[in-house]
Amino acid sequence: MISDLDIALRLLVAAVLGALIGFERERLMWAAGIRTHMLVAVGSCLLMIVSAYGFQRILTQPHVVLDPSRIAAQVVTGIGFLGAGSIILRGQAVRGLTTAASVWAVAAIGLAAGGQLYFAACAATIIILVILAGIKPVEEAYRRRVQTGTIEINAERDTVTLDNLKGLSRLRVGQLRRVVIRDQKDGSQCIIIQLTRVSSQEIEIALRRLRAAPGITSVDLTKKRRAA
Repeated sequence: MISDLDIALRLLVAAVLGALIGFERERLMWAAGIRTHMLVAVGSCLLMIVSAYGFQRILTQPHVVLDPSRIAAQVVTGIGFLGAGSIILRGQAVRGLTTAASVWAVAAIGLAAGGQLYFAACAATIIILVILAGIKPVEEAYRRRVQTGTIEINAERDTVTLDNLKGLSRLRVGQLRRVVIRDQKDGSQCIIIQLTRVSSQEIEIALRRLRAAPGITSVDLTKKRRAA
């Protein structure tokens, strides 16, 4: 049986490493912050200790065989309900997936600390922090380039059709998610184009060409970042 000092050390290591990752989420004002990540790490660590050492006395009995990995395995699946609680669906955008993944990863760190795999736990913490904080600017730069949006065009009848829209806007077919053409009471038409996977430069080119096309009276844009 391990000593009380060793148990306390493992729990403390798990708490500190969980707090480091929780702080990164806390600064972004996510629901799962420092305390949540610390509790997940410490709880996972304790379950790992119980799984590895909590049944040693029972094992001294004849015909008793236990698998010490079973409790640890259940942590991996059981932690999912906490991750699901941090995921929010707002319209068509899903938020909180990264935080859910960090909670799941912190559980693994707690298991590693409970198993006295300190190097693995610390290395994983560093890598996770790099992913959460260091990769975010790269991800944001990509999202600024890849966007969705809606273009609303008012034009004379038959000025903009499905056949000539690609040539007028210089957009690819795969970028035109949906096109709706509505007849207006004054004889004109309203064309609503939903765009996907377009860059700011492509949108500007499309708007400039559409506004310069004969028969088009107005072109309006509603632009939105692509959901994570």
